Amino acid sequence: MIYVLVPAYNEAATVGLVLWKVRQVFTAFAREYQLLVVNDGSTDGTDDVLAPYARALPMTLITHRDRRGYARSVEELLRLAVARSDRPRRDLAVVLQADFSDSPDDVPELVRRIESGADLALADYRRRRGLPRREALARRLLPALLRRPKGDALDRPLDWVCSLKAVRLVTLARAISERGSRDLLRADGCWAADAELLLEVARHARRVEVVAAQAPAAPRLRPSRSRPLRSAWAAWTTARRRRAPAPRPHGAHPAAPPGGGRGPGRRGRRGGARSAAAPSPRQASSP
Repeated sequence: MIYVLVPAYNEAATVGLVLWKVRQVFTAFAREYQLLVVNDGSTDGTDDVLAPYARALPMTLITHRDRRGYARSVEELLRLAVARSDRPRRDLAVVLQADFSDSPDDVPELVRRIESGADLALADYRRRRGLPRREALARRLLPALLRRPKGDALDRPLDWVCSLKAVRLVTLARAISERGSRDLLRADGCWAADAELLLEVARHARRVEVVAAQAPAAPRLRPSRSRPLRSAWAAWTTARRRRAPAPRPHGAHPAAPPGGGRGPGRRGRRGGARSAAAPSPRQASSP
């Protein structure tokens, strides 16, 4: 099962079109999917737009009476996907924005990377066609500012603040379990929360892949809420608080290169025994 997670706040102009586009993508890319959507206290009629889609699509709609923010909305969707899955080693979640800043057309390639063995697959928008100049500049500067220690899963050029990502649910479940009752995402702002999610999940990923986005940036149907330089600063300060590399799970192989090559197989790993502390599928699937 592929859980497509869509947080929405005042996206009446686009959210319905995004959901219908997701349906078209999965009609051509034959996979079982469910939409999990949060309407985060919208005041522009987003709820009225979503109601008929909830009846026509395989979709669960959560409505917040008051706005809780991007980070809390995304975390609620992530936890719901983990709770619903009965096959977390096979199932995955895809985070997708409701305003067409992420293209549903890029989702299938991320899914393929997870199906081929990655635990985390990230879209890369740094060279995406049609990006505003300031946004493109901020995305390109962050990798130079957020260099990770050698051997870390994120020790490579990547788009730190791209929201479009796919994650294997057993990997996500480990990240949630490690936090216990504490919030997984605490950052303020979309880019900061996206960077924080990347860092939290990558701690538990044996293999991370980066996929260059193919779909160009769509024209904005509303004024952008993004302030790229300010958002990049927030992402940088969030990531700096987590500079220390986390130890990889015992027996995990290094992350695959951006070209999508596979890491070393079971024979190439040192200490081939699996850690006794590794969670069972049943443990890993609990939020």
